[in-house]
Amino acid sequence: MKFLERIALVLFSIYGFLAFTILLLILLPAFFIASLYGKIKGGNMIYAICGIWADIWLFLIGIRVPVIHEAKPSEERPCIFIANHISYLDIPMIVKVIREPVRVLGKQEMAGIPIFGFVYRNAVIMVNRKDAAQRARSVGVLKKMLMQGISIFIFPEGTFNETAHPLKSFYDGAFRIAIETQTPIQPIIFPDTVKRLWYGSVFSLNPGTSRAVYLPMVSVMDYDLQHIPELKNKVFDEMAEALNRYQKNSNID
Repeated sequence: MKFLERIALVLFSIYGFLAFTILLLILLPAFFIASLYGKIKGGNMIYAICGIWADIWLFLIGIRVPVIHEAKPSEERPCIFIANHISYLDIPMIVKVIREPVRVLGKQEMAGIPIFGFVYRNAVIMVNRKDAAQRARSVGVLKKMLMQGISIFIFPEGTFNETAHPLKSFYDGAFRIAIETQTPIQPIIFPDTVKRLWYGSVFSLNPGTSRAVYLPMVSVMDYDLQHIPELKNKVFDEMAEALNRYQKNSNID
């Protein structure tokens, strides 16, 4: 029985990634036209198209995305969205649940993927974490977006959390930018993406529920650069506690 279940999982994963690619190909002309409108207007258009793509793809693969707000939704914008990172599914989740102009900080290596790479290069602000000068340029672009009234998104863990803990240690970047620009932080947790697509295998995709939980927005008005560790630890603890709570008190497979 386990062998048959494994075969079914592999076949479903292949179906999911074929649907992923075919949808990108269908929408590619729209992405190309949007890219002609520049970094601001064109970028906003590309992000909106990505939202349509995520809606269709997640529907086709049977993944439901309930959105939970633990506090009254804040209208304070722009803000810095952050989330835990444990699955390739986290990227579609971003464009599914954040339905407003936003720019995502993403790894430069992803830009080399055929077809997807074109959309990726036009939709995200790329960073090479090994290159200090390139990191600085990326931070500058992120700040410019905030000045334009456009929110940004950063995974503070940087890469997949492959530990046994709810989160792995955070980088300073998101919190430094928040304090320097006095921009509030909006934490989101994805407690179920690892169940829908495990980081260790691209052939683990399966249908089901994948929740997105908006935690209370964090103001940075009382922080300066000397307090980056304090702010980072505060947000880390709140997100870790919420992840533990939602993963333990859940009947989601």
